[in-house]
Amino acid sequence: MCGGIAEGAHAIFRNRDDRTLGIDDERGDRHLACRRRRLGTLERHCHEIRLRFRHGATMAPAGLRVKAGPRVKAGPRVSRVNARPKRPCALRLRSLRPTLPPMTRPAIGLTLDAEPAGGYSKLPWYALRQNYAGTIAAAGGLPVLLPHETGRVEDYLDRIQGLVVTGGAFDVDPSLFGASTRHPTVKTKDQRTAFERLILAGALERNLPVLGICGGQQLMNVALGGTLIQHIPDEVAAALAHEQPNPRTEPGHKVRVAKGTLLHEITGSDELAVNSAHHQAAKDVGVGVVVNATAEDGVIEGIEHPGYRFCLGVQWHPEYLISPGDGRILAAFVAAAA
Repeated sequence: MCGGIAEGAHAIFRNRDDRTLGIDDERGDRHLACRRRRLGTLERHCHEIRLRFRHGATMAPAGLRVKAGPRVKAGPRVSRVNARPKRPCALRLRSLRPTLPPMTRPAIGLTLDAEPAGGYSKLPWYALRQNYAGTIAAAGGLPVLLPHETGRVEDYLDRIQGLVVTGGAFDVDPSLFGASTRHPTVKTKDQRTAFERLILAGALERNLPVLGICGGQQLMNVALGGTLIQHIPDEVAAALAHEQPNPRTEPGHKVRVAKGTLLHEITGSDELAVNSAHHQAAKDVGVGVVVNATAEDGVIEGIEHPGYRFCLGVQWHPEYLISPGDGRILAAFVAAAA
């Protein structure tokens, strides 16, 4: 339409004889009146064009030509208001509308920790360290925090493209992997575990990318048919300090990465420096599960299942970005979700 109006304006000022419009260089007032009439004529034509296009007409008013865009044939005159033929000017305007970029950030669900009343709030509250969400966002994902609403698991799964099962200062109930005894150090959070088991099972069933971190890796191993060491110092001879005494922002020990695994492909390393904050670990793994990383004392530090689109668990905390491999793990996970 903009091009048509410009063409019409040019026609008015070019094709009309100045004497017909009353231009007289000797009379300034007549010259001014002439200019006003020209502008008034142009305004009337523009108003008529708007009305005609609003009601579906494709023909320009008399005396004004609307130039069709390149390679577009003008449609027939339309009399009915509700008819919608292909209009050259409308098509050209549509092509000028700004195109929004596609939604490329996948929604990544992050399971929350839960605490009883006290400390932060006098009522029970959820918790999550900022670096979980921050590193997922930096890797290109959209972090979505998941309260423990077991009745809403399917709704969550409908809205996320990937799942991170986070860690926490608690343990998986030994009864869930068939243990007949329970170590005195075991501390559970039953509501959280119930929710995480449901949403993890649903994510695997839908083949959504899943990343298990620390306790999330342990739960993943149980969900895939494995068992856990309930307390490393009691079951592993000459065990490393898997609950490292130095800050979590520093490495605690190294892990060996198995060649030919997804983890090795992602990190490109045979060895990674990692932080360590756990007293339990994967013991036996389920059918099809691959151990992709071990500590120097033999403790399993990572698992994966090649039968799924992206199913990876690590015993350390890559959200601290201790090594370049940590960032690559998070980036590969988000890319799989995208």
